[in-house]
Amino acid sequence: MSIDYTLGLHEVGDNSYAYLQPDGGWGYSNAGLIVGDGVSLLVDTLFDLRLTASMLDSMSVATRSAPIATVVNTHANGDHCYGNQLVTGAEVVASSATAHEMMEVPPSMLAALNNAPGEIGELFRQFFGDFEFNGIDLAPPTRTFDGRLDIEVGGRVVELIEVGPAHTQGDTIAYVADSKTLYTGDILFIGGTPIVWAGPLDNWIAACDLMSELDIDVVVPGHGPLTDKAGIARVRDYLSFVLSEATLRHDAGMDAFDAAREIARDILGDSSRSFAQWKEFGRISVNVDTVYRSIDATHKSPDVIEQFRRMAKIELHPEG
Repeated sequence: MSIDYTLGLHEVGDNSYAYLQPDGGWGYSNAGLIVGDGVSLLVDTLFDLRLTASMLDSMSVATRSAPIATVVNTHANGDHCYGNQLVTGAEVVASSATAHEMMEVPPSMLAALNNAPGEIGELFRQFFGDFEFNGIDLAPPTRTFDGRLDIEVGGRVVELIEVGPAHTQGDTIAYVADSKTLYTGDILFIGGTPIVWAGPLDNWIAACDLMSELDIDVVVPGHGPLTDKAGIARVRDYLSFVLSEATLRHDAGMDAFDAAREIARDILGDSSRSFAQWKEFGRISVNVDTVYRSIDATHKSPDVIEQFRRMAKIELHPEG
């Protein structure tokens, strides 16, 4: 894309904006703003109040004459919803599954993990030490939907399409047809490895196919720089590769974590693959475990602390 990947607000289409946060790693998510006649819609807030306040301040040039009346949360991860409380008076919209899942990981839980003593605290500060979770009052959705919902924004239409469960239990993309712009939430990571918390991977692959069929020029991912349909295709290729390789190893009776480490070595050893250079490649451990769980309902996934421990282990020691 011709727009530089720099911190701040960027107009990506006619009165359609992206708020970008390099480098797109853990917690540094993107957001979107769609401005209509006298009113705006915000796609996602950020991980803490400081970051969200800075974003809203940068948007004031557009929202001063078109206040934000609606916030859409694409999914339940805190880096896309923990700043909701700062958009006072706005209707908060999300899928029903997102609304339910949002209650499962309150900001206080991440605050406790970041402040924990010993190995657990050190582990979580590796991922989330940049963020301040104290003082956040989670503002949950005030309106929910299932499947599809069109929202009118000052004479414009924003189409919400539920594509989860995939990354989480309730993922939503937001399509603005009049500016050929798509906001994907974490259905797209660009330059970073996708993480499939919920799955199945088939759903996420189907979401990539759906997005590729839309009439779009600009795609705003949940993390990373702006992209287009080529970026969607690269994420689809990664997910298809992981699904195939993990399934082969499951059927051969290999342990899920052993399979993840072996697949990680294969990816890092083949520079011809577009995803070999992506950051956060340790997420393969979660993705492979999700494949195993999707194939076998009796498969027991590790708890979230162990999941992060395994990701860190693969990042630090990819050779095994």
